[in-house]
Amino acid sequence: MRGDLVYLVQTDTTVGFLSKSAENLAAIKRRPVQKPFLRAVARLSYLVEIGRPPRRFAKEIRRSRGVSYILPNSQSFRLVTGEHRDFVDRFRWCYSTSANLHGEPFDEAFAKDACDVVVESKDGFHTAKPSDIWRLGKRKKVKIR
Repeated sequence: MRGDLVYLVQTDTTVGFLSKSAENLAAIKRRPVQKPFLRAVARLSYLVEIGRPPRRFAKEIRRSRGVSYILPNSQSFRLVTGEHRDFVDRFRWCYSTSANLHGEPFDEAFAKDACDVVVESKDGFHTAKPSDIWRLGKRKKVKIR
């Protein structure tokens, strides 16, 4: 499996594009490369490559499901669960974004055409409630979405 390819995957919250290449994702989404992407992380030990969360939130992060976090260094991540965790584990982490054009609803035909590889589960693709997003500070956290 190559990290520069864009994969269409059913994530724990929605249908998403996953890749190790932020440039390829930005081109597909038609959005600025400077705008950061969330990273899907398969294991907490891989967070060393992204940044260290404040110690007071470590237990909460370990137990979280479907929650995304923005670290004090402005890097964001979500600890993935579910079927696509094994897929992400092969890469350690991947940039992740919803499988649609920036600001548009999910369109399966567009998503399948835009990606390099389709990774479809037996249940197919479906959208669900997007993840909550929390910005972590050294002492407190703030809900973004």
